[in-house]
Amino acid sequence: MFFASDNSGPAHPAVMQAMMDANTGYQSGYGEDSLMVEVTQMIRNLFEAPEAAVYLTATGTAANSILLATMANPWDTIFCSPMAHIHEDECNAPEFYSGAKLTLVPAQNAKMTPAALHASIEAEESRGVHGPQRGPVSITQVTEKGTVHSLEELRALTDVARNFGSKTHLDGARFCNALVSLGCSAADMTWKSGIDTVSFGGTKNGLMGVEACVIFDPKLAWEFELRRKRGGHLFSKHRYLSAQMKAYLTDNLWHDMATAANTSCARLADGLRGHDAASLLFEPQANMIFAELPRRDHKKVQDAGAHYYVWNGDPQSGDPDQPLIGRFVTDWSMTHDAVDQFLQVLRS
Repeated sequence: MFFASDNSGPAHPAVMQAMMDANTGYQSGYGEDSLMVEVTQMIRNLFEAPEAAVYLTATGTAANSILLATMANPWDTIFCSPMAHIHEDECNAPEFYSGAKLTLVPAQNAKMTPAALHASIEAEESRGVHGPQRGPVSITQVTEKGTVHSLEELRALTDVARNFGSKTHLDGARFCNALVSLGCSAADMTWKSGIDTVSFGGTKNGLMGVEACVIFDPKLAWEFELRRKRGGHLFSKHRYLSAQMKAYLTDNLWHDMATAANTSCARLADGLRGHDAASLLFEPQANMIFAELPRRDHKKVQDAGAHYYVWNGDPQSGDPDQPLIGRFVTDWSMTHDAVDQFLQVLRS
């Protein structure tokens, strides 16, 4: 009953096998391996973008930060929601790599609204040389609250950005979970919706540790390469990143794993809805749930072996009736039996 994070689950056996298969003989380093040639073409095919530049990093923080640094000048500001992954979870790495600042745009259900984004962008470049200039917009998909931007919502935000001459970055740490939720193509959720760059996440969805940076404007490619190297994220034994990503893309493994995670999440959400004392704070749309439960319920399931984060208090000590917020995340390996076991303990 491990719902702490999709980072905590195992890598898929096919991914581990792919790394073993890659661990023979000699290959050129620094992204010049033959596997990377295949990966580049596979990602271009997936995104229906034959000219896209494709690069790999080992962490999502590096993917987001180097992409944004490539898109923003040090005197710019990057627009994002207060719940954006780049604001809540990356220790100012986007600011460190880019030199730019973040401007937090008011959000609803962890999603920026077009009106709020328009007002925030319009307010900048109003003080000449004394103030920050308008930089890119960053959208987290899936959001940090488990909600998913619809294609219409994405297009509304990118339209605002484009009207001001700003580019748009999609933080896709849970990209595949969002794609499965929307039932659309990778192209639909990115460049066809006005997205300029995307971090195509893998680590949260069954890989050992690799993310793909997809840049739809090839003119940005060389700067990204320089920034990746300068930032210390160009792997010498790059083939082990390539091998993971190739396995991910082969026979739509990424889709199967994201579907499994989302299905387990939906099963858990349905069970929580059937528990009188539970309240879902956001409508789960992918593989993450925020639910409020009395402290006594948190203590009961955690004493039975459930693992997850409780946001606003100690489940083991205090008023048993006090509502506490738990975050529950399912990964590709989460079984229905584990979900049902959790729900059985909760109802007992």
